[in-house]
Amino acid sequence: MMLSSPPKDSHHFHLSSFGFKQPQLSLLPTFVSQSCVQLISIVMEKVPDINDNPTIGGGVQDVYGEDRATEDQSVTPWIVSVASGYTLLRDPQFNKGLAFTEKERDAHYLRGLLPPTVICQETQVKKMIQNIRQYEVPLQKYMAMMDLQETNERLFYRLLIDHVEELLPIVYTPTVGEACQKYGSIFRRPQGLYISLKEKGKILEVLRNWPEKNVQVIVVTDGERILGLGDLGCQGMGIPVGKLSLYTALGGVRPSSCLPITIDVGTNNEKLLGEDLYIGLKHRRATGQEYAELIDEFMTAAKQIYGEKLLIQFEDFANHNAFDLLERYRSTHLVFNDDIQGTASVVLAGVVSALKLVGGNLGDHRFLFLGAGEAGTGIASLIALEISKRTNSPVDEVRKNIWLVDSKGLIVSSRKESLQQFKKPWAHEHEPVTELVDAVNQIKPTVLIGTSGQGKTFTQEVVEAMASNNEKPIILALSNPTTQSECTAEEAYTWTKGLAIFASGSPFPSVEYDGKVFVPGQANNAYVFPGFGLGLIMSGTIRVHDDLLLAASEALASQVTQEHYDKGLIYPPFTNIRKISANIAARVAAKAYELGLATRLPQPKNLVNFAESCMYTPTYRNYR
Repeated sequence: MMLSSPPKDSHHFHLSSFGFKQPQLSLLPTFVSQSCVQLISIVMEKVPDINDNPTIGGGVQDVYGEDRATEDQSVTPWIVSVASGYTLLRDPQFNKGLAFTEKERDAHYLRGLLPPTVICQETQVKKMIQNIRQYEVPLQKYMAMMDLQETNERLFYRLLIDHVEELLPIVYTPTVGEACQKYGSIFRRPQGLYISLKEKGKILEVLRNWPEKNVQVIVVTDGERILGLGDLGCQGMGIPVGKLSLYTALGGVRPSSCLPITIDVGTNNEKLLGEDLYIGLKHRRATGQEYAELIDEFMTAAKQIYGEKLLIQFEDFANHNAFDLLERYRSTHLVFNDDIQGTASVVLAGVVSALKLVGGNLGDHRFLFLGAGEAGTGIASLIALEISKRTNSPVDEVRKNIWLVDSKGLIVSSRKESLQQFKKPWAHEHEPVTELVDAVNQIKPTVLIGTSGQGKTFTQEVVEAMASNNEKPIILALSNPTTQSECTAEEAYTWTKGLAIFASGSPFPSVEYDGKVFVPGQANNAYVFPGFGLGLIMSGTIRVHDDLLLAASEALASQVTQEHYDKGLIYPPFTNIRKISANIAARVAAKAYELGLATRLPQPKNLVNFAESCMYTPTYRNYR
C-alpha cells in the first residue's frame, strides 16, 4: 500500500472518495498489514473533511486542481491503494471475477460491482476456452490470453495448465513470433522492464522500480535474433514474457518471482526504424564497448538487488553476443542460455529416446547439422559430452562423428582460419562441400538436425537421401516458427515412405500415410527449461554446470514410455508436463547437490515430492 502527501497547495484530504469509512477498517482484506490500517486511521483522524458542497457545474469541488490545471501545469499522481472494491477487481494477482463468494463480496465492498451470479474457477475455465476457440486467427487468441493474464492471473494459469497442448502454441511458438513482429501495434500495458541506453548509469534505479522484490528468475533479451525472424529490437519483449509464463504454468515457479526484461540498444531492422508504431530506440544497434558496459551494469545491478541465487536466462541474443555473454558470466552468475543449452538438452533427450526405435548406442550414430549457430553448436557440444561420458572417450575424438553445415557449406579444416571461434572445434578433415544433399550422401548421417532458421531447406532430395542411407532416419527440423521449419512433418513422412522418426521445433498436426497415422514429436524447449529452472531454485544452486544439462536430458528421456514409442513418439505428451518438470527438477537438484553447487541444506530426502510441493498452483485463494 502506498500513501503519499497531497500537493502543497491543497488544504484538505478525504478518504471517503476512495471508498473508505472509519467503521470499515476492521474489514479490510487480510493481505493489508495492520500497520497500514493504523496509518489510514491516523490520517483520517487528523485530516479534516473536504467541503463536498456541489459546485455550480454540479460536481465535487476540485480540491487538487487537476481539472483547473492546463496541460503545461504539473500535477502529482498521488493515490491511496488498498486491494478492495474496484481496486481489487483490477488487481490481476488477487482478482477472481465472478468466483468471489457472497461473503467475500460483502467483506471487500464488491456489492454492485459484479453481476449477482457466483461461479467457480472450473466453470470460468470452460467459458474462457470456449471464448478462445471462437477466434480463428492465432494472434487474436494470443491477445485474448494476454488480456486474461493482465486481468486475472490465476485464471490465466489454470486455463493454460488445463489446456496446455492447445494453448502452448498460442502463448509461445509459433504465435509469439508474429506477436513480436506486431508488438508495437498490439502493445497495451508493460509486462516487464525495458532497459535502454537512456538508462545507462541508473539501471539499479530502474530495477528498483519493479514492484516485486523477491525475484528468482529473469529472462532477458536484446531482441537481435528473435526465433528465426531476425532483429525485432525492443519488440522482442514477447519472448521473455512468454518464457516466464511457461516457467509458471509448466514449472510451477511463482509468477511474482519472474521478471521479463528487454535491453534496448537500438535495431538494425530498417523497417522498424521507419515505423511510427515502433516502441523502441530508433537508431542502429550499439556495439562494442557501449554495448558491453550496458550489459555489465545490468548483470551487476541484478545480482546486487536479487542476490547470488538469481537465475538469469539469456534469450534470443545474436550468435556473436550469445556465446560471449555465456562465457563471460557463467563463473560469476547463475546464467543459462536457452538457445544454446536448453535446446541442446531437449534434443539430446530426443536422440537418446529415439535409440529405442532405431537401435544401437549413442556413440554408433553419425550426426549432420544444418546450422552452426547457437542452437547447432550447443546441441553438438552436449551430444559430444554425453557420448564421451558413455564411451569414456576423449571429446575431441567423439566430435569426429558430428558434422556441421553453415551458409558456406560443410565446416572442414581448410576453412578453419576464417571460422568464428565457436565453429572451429567442428572443422574436420574433408574436401569442401557446398550443397546439403551432397553432404548427406558423403557423410551418410543417421541423424539430420536442422537449426538453420531457414524454411524448406530439407528438400525432397535431401530427405530421400537420408531414407536411402538408413532404415529409420532420424530427422529433426527444429527451426521456429513453423514457417521457418526445415521441412514439415507431412514432407518427412511422405518422402521417406513412413520410415522417418521426426520431430520439429514448432507443432505439426498428425499425418496419415499409407493407412497409418504418424504423430510428430515436438522438440520444444518448454520440456526442459521450466523444470530445469525449478531445480536450480529449489536447491539454491549458484552456478550452472554442463552435468546439470545432461541430468535434465536423462530425466526427460526416461519419461518416454513404451506406449509413446508404439506411436512413434520420442517425447512424452505435454499433458503430463508438470509431472515431467518435477522429475527434471529433482534430477537437476540431485546433480547440483552431488557437485556441491546447491546451497539449500540439508538436502530434502525425496526431491520429486519436494519439487511438487514447491510448485505454484493457480487455484483461487479464499479471502477473509
